[in-house]
Amino acid sequence: MPTLNITTQQRNALRAAAHSLRPVVQIGDKGLSDAVLKEIEVHLDAHQLIKIRVAGDDRENRLAILEEICSRLNAEPIHHLGKVLTIYRRNDARAPVIAAPEPATRAIRKPNEPYTPKKLAAAGITKSKRPAPRSSADEEIKPRIAPSRPAPRKAVAAKKSSSQRRSTGSALSLRAGARRGRS
Repeated sequence: MPTLNITTQQRNALRAAAHSLRPVVQIGDKGLSDAVLKEIEVHLDAHQLIKIRVAGDDRENRLAILEEICSRLNAEPIHHLGKVLTIYRRNDARAPVIAAPEPATRAIRKPNEPYTPKKLAAAGITKSKRPAPRSSADEEIKPRIAPSRPAPRKAVAAKKSSSQRRSTGSALSLRAGARRGRS
C-alpha cells in the first residue's frame, strides 16, 4: 500500500479530531521495536487515528521514529507536538474518522433579498425590497388617524388587611415585597 496523500484541509480536520485523544502507545528508551510496531498496527486497524508518546528529548530522534513508523506501516503523519506523534491510516472496514461535510441547514439569502421573519416565511409571505410608490392622491383619500392611547389601568383593589397578608416565603422576600410597596 502506498502512503496516503491527504490535503491540508483533511490534515487539519484529522488534527482537530485527534485533539481529545490520548496516546495509546508509548515508545520507551529502547526505541522502536517490532513489538511496538505490531502494537501500533493493531491500534491503527482499530482506531485509524492514534497518538503515540515517545520518550527522550532528542527532536531529530522523534522525527526519525515518526518517519519510520509511517513508512513501515503505510500511515500518514498528521501532527508532531513535543513528545506526542499523531498518525492516521484509513481502514475501509471502519467508519471514517472525518465525516463528509453535512449539507447546510440554514437558508442562504442573497444580498439583494430583504429579510423575512420566520413567521411570515412560514405563512408564505415575503417582503418586497422596496415599498410601492405613493402618490399624493393616496394620502388625500386616507383619513389621518391619531395614534391610539393605551387603555387606562384599573384601579388598584383596596389593600388587604393584615390578617389577609401572605406569610409564605423567606424573610428576605417578604422584606423585598414590603420595599416595593406590596403587602
